[in-house]
Amino acid sequence: MTEPVLVSSRDNPLLQRLRKMARDPTAYRRLGEAWLEGEHLCSALCQHGGRPAQAVVSDSAWQQPALRALAASAARIVVVPDALFDSVSTLGSPGRLGFLVALPVGQALRPDAASVVLDRVQDAGNVGSILRSAAAFGVAQVLALQGTAGLWSPKVLRAGMGAHFGLHLVEGLDSADLSALAVPWIGTSLRTDRLLPQAKLPWPCAWLVGHEGQGVDEALLSRCSQVVRIPQPGGEESLNVAAAAAVCLYESQRQRG
Repeated sequence: MTEPVLVSSRDNPLLQRLRKMARDPTAYRRLGEAWLEGEHLCSALCQHGGRPAQAVVSDSAWQQPALRALAASAARIVVVPDALFDSVSTLGSPGRLGFLVALPVGQALRPDAASVVLDRVQDAGNVGSILRSAAAFGVAQVLALQGTAGLWSPKVLRAGMGAHFGLHLVEGLDSADLSALAVPWIGTSLRTDRLLPQAKLPWPCAWLVGHEGQGVDEALLSRCSQVVRIPQPGGEESLNVAAAAAVCLYESQRQRG
C-alpha cells in the first residue's frame, strides 16, 4: 500500500483546491478533476474499475480497516485531522473519506448510443436522479446542453449515487452538436395527443428531457421523430422532470424487454 502523506496545515495547496471545488459547483471544469466524497461514491468508482489520483482521509477514518482499504486504491493517500477534512466537506455529516478523480478530456458524443439529452435541466438533484434512471434502464450515454447543471458538481455527484461511473457523459454541448446523433429522437410535451404507453418506441433512441419550467426547447422538439405525453389522470402537471424521465426510460425498457 502507498505510504500516506500527513497534512496538518489549513493552507496546504490540496486543501485549498478542495475548498474551491466545494464552493464553486463548476470549478471541476477549470481544474479537470472531480471531488468524490463519502464511502458510497468512492466504492462505486472502484467497482467500475476507476482508480483515483488521490485519496483524502481523516484521522478517524484512517483507523477504520474498511476505509483504509478503500483509500489504498488511490495512487496517493493524504491523511488530515478530522477538523481539516470537515473544512473541505460538502456534506452536512462529513464522510471523512474522499477521492480526487481526473476527468476525461475531450469526450466525444457517441452517435449510435442509447442516450438521454438534458436540455437546460438546472436542478442538481433532478440531474443526478436522471443519471440514476439512465443507468438503471440501460441507457449508455447522457448529453448535457449548455445551461444544464454541471454533471460533475458535488450536488449532482451526490444525487447520482455512483451512476456517473457507468455512463458516457458529455456536457457543454449546443443544439448543433446533437446533429451527430444517429438514433431517433423522442421528446415529451403536454401539448400532444400521442400517449406514451401507445407509442411504439425505437431502440436505441435519444430521449430529450427539458428545463423544469419550460420543458424541451421547441426547436429541438421539432426535430424529434416522436413527441409523447405521459398520461396523468390525477393532474396534468404533477410529475417533475426527474420522475417523468424515469417513466419514459422505464417504458423504453419495458417495450424492448
